[in-house]
Amino acid sequence: MPVDATPDPYADPLRFGQRVQILRERRGMTQTQLAGLIGVSPHTLRKLENGQQKAPGLEMVMRIAEALRVRDLADLTGRPDAHVDLFIGPGHPRLAAVKAAIDSFALGSRVEPPPVAHLEARLHAAWKARHAAKNHRETIGALLPDLVRDAQALARQADSGNDRRRAQALLAQTYSLSQFFIAYQPDSSLLWRVAERGMIAAQDSGDPHAIGVAAWLLAQAHRDSGPRHLETADAVNLEAVRFLEPLLPDASDDVLAIAGALEFELGYTAARRQDTATAWRHWDKANDMAARLPGDYYHPITSFSRAIMGAHAVTVAVELHQGGESVRQVARADRTVIKSKPRRARHRIEEARGYRLDGQRDVAVASLEKAFEAAPETIRYNGYARSILLEEMESTQAARRRRASELAVKVGILTA
Repeated sequence: MPVDATPDPYADPLRFGQRVQILRERRGMTQTQLAGLIGVSPHTLRKLENGQQKAPGLEMVMRIAEALRVRDLADLTGRPDAHVDLFIGPGHPRLAAVKAAIDSFALGSRVEPPPVAHLEARLHAAWKARHAAKNHRETIGALLPDLVRDAQALARQADSGNDRRRAQALLAQTYSLSQFFIAYQPDSSLLWRVAERGMIAAQDSGDPHAIGVAAWLLAQAHRDSGPRHLETADAVNLEAVRFLEPLLPDASDDVLAIAGALEFELGYTAARRQDTATAWRHWDKANDMAARLPGDYYHPITSFSRAIMGAHAVTVAVELHQGGESVRQVARADRTVIKSKPRRARHRIEEARGYRLDGQRDVAVASLEKAFEAAPETIRYNGYARSILLEEMESTQAARRRRASELAVKVGILTA
């Protein structure tokens, strides 16, 4: 049973409040922390958990689900008919093939490795294709099995020390691309294998950029595992920041960018903890690094750039549950264009969260429509977007309810 699941809720029915308490404790959160995240007093939450207050309406249920990162809504409600995966999207049709390539260990030399330059060119093209694609998982999922096999073969058969280091850097980058495909799919063990292997390959390469990218992705895997893992995420980020710091005065744009991305991640986790001062301090440091980059520069993996800092500011404000500030940051962020379609869609989802916090629910739904237009697969695999749509499908406003329902059909939450 996953660590974030309740005991079997159908064999031994539990009250809603008991489910909240079990999930909260397994996430390592206090009543005060959860109460602050969902906008009620600790006294009210205590009464809910003790059964002294009846189960809340759908809006509060969705707030609780979001704060606790409940994967299946049925785990929280206890209703067998409420099986809705919130923070895990559907299994992509290409997942099995990607998994088979990652899990394969060819101990002989049956696979002839490609030249290093050839694999480098293919990876470069794959990253460009990902950012340009509306359905990026389909695009990179088609490329990954061959890329993984060739990168593994290249690393396995490298002769000299220098060749081995270059091969390991390319293998680390291939695992990084794989993590973008696997994230939010129903195979968390595969995600962890990829994240950890990517970090090992990057360390073996000794390449600062590869190490920074692998640390960035490994920290995100920890961060998305829940509040108890935020310290580990910070530890990974901080170690990478310290490793890169001496190199920054003369760093290439790519190394400077990954250092900036790591700096922002420290702000992200601080915002998750509701540490306002620390969150914005790290955002400021990341913004200073972005300002050192050329105006048209865009990091090929993390999307870090001058343009992305506005979107990052929206995320910080949203995670701090600052509705008004979120909307102000949205207005500033829209002055720049995010080149990556998946990243642009992610920003629109964060924008929708901000508008919802500010009570502008119609605008929130409109932002999700923009997200779908930019990159349908991004919204399809995003738990926050699914949560907002599920909530607005129950709206008392007929027009909003209809728009949310129509989008839910496109996303795949509802059948037509």
